[in-house]
Amino acid sequence: MTKGGCGCDSQAPEPGLMSVDEARAHALAQVAPLAEFETLAVSEAAGRVCAETIRAEHAMPRFDNSAMDGFALRSADLAGRCCLPVAGEVAAGDAACVLPEGTALRIFTGAPLPEGADAVAMVETCIDKGHKVHFNTKPQPGDNIRRAGGDQAAGAALVREGSNLAPRHVGLLAANGITRLRVSRRPRVAVFSTGAELAEGAPGPGQVTDANRPLLLALLRAAGAEPSDLGILPDDLDATAAALGALEGRFDLVLTSGAVSMGGRDHVRAALAAAGGDVTGWRVALKPGKPVLFGRLGRAAFTGLPGNPFAVHVGFHLFVAAQVARLAGAAPAPFAPVPARAAFDWARKPGRAEVFPVRLAGHDAAGAARLERLGASVSATLYPLAEAHGLAMVPPECDRVSPGDVLRWQPFCGALN
Repeated sequence: MTKGGCGCDSQAPEPGLMSVDEARAHALAQVAPLAEFETLAVSEAAGRVCAETIRAEHAMPRFDNSAMDGFALRSADLAGRCCLPVAGEVAAGDAACVLPEGTALRIFTGAPLPEGADAVAMVETCIDKGHKVHFNTKPQPGDNIRRAGGDQAAGAALVREGSNLAPRHVGLLAANGITRLRVSRRPRVAVFSTGAELAEGAPGPGQVTDANRPLLLALLRAAGAEPSDLGILPDDLDATAAALGALEGRFDLVLTSGAVSMGGRDHVRAALAAAGGDVTGWRVALKPGKPVLFGRLGRAAFTGLPGNPFAVHVGFHLFVAAQVARLAGAAPAPFAPVPARAAFDWARKPGRAEVFPVRLAGHDAAGAARLERLGASVSATLYPLAEAHGLAMVPPECDRVSPGDVLRWQPFCGALN
């Protein structure tokens, strides 16, 4: 570039911007795990964060039992013979019984293994003649038996403190007789949009319908938070400061969208200060979403996202989701941890990390996901997300992505089902 130019085409990073990693660390530094808990029925615990490590009181299975429908026998009783008389049957839920010597017992899956039996022959390998059974193959000791303690030992950790409880955990805990457990309180999050151009429903002249609040409320609920919709703030410094000051410590995190850049009506930074808060970090080397703001408002963390909807979506996944996780006592998950390969060619201006929607186009020979880029890097639209399976990110120094290049991506929950 010719010396003395205006510099608007410079590819050097803009001074004063935090890197994405620095911004994420800054976001997390504003929050700490909540020390408030509640006790729930295990059936209601999915989506919550476990507040204690829960260990098995008993080994599982609790008793030797049959893994198959078939016939329980003492394998030595088949020496020199292929049939045994059937002395009865035992079903799941029956009390343990004794196998009479030289006989078999008809047995069903989950039934306690009769004392004296050392094998179960699957019904498919037998000819059931009612009063006796013919064995097509001789069972070996231990065949088709689930031994007591074979799945888990007494004292084994079922769910560890800080785990995000999923339906699989609910089932495991219920199977172990756990009926109630302690979980962290849901983080309480205040959600504002800003801007006179925003409408609640049908927009008037010069207005657009507010997408950011519905988007953030849905993302927060999915992340396990308890959001409160506090409406749209006008483009007015005093009104914004008054709304922030009226929160009175009721929330763990205050989340706004819009009015955090450098325009004449971007009042959120000044309003935060006027309400008694502090700005602790501002602006990130990120596209979309450069003017992200971090701060404090009383005991609450404060995160101000940009106003464009896709920038809001990106900022939530990069910063807010991690804050919510930490508040709830869980370990924040890394952003875009999954390796993939590009299935597109893209020349871009370096200088900022960039997050963009992607669609799964298949897998390469090694099993890595092949991703197609969606959209045209326009932060004002959510439309490319309609067909997206997740988000991918390239680092600031990247100036071109070619087919086969390694990417990192974050699949959306449930998008690949």
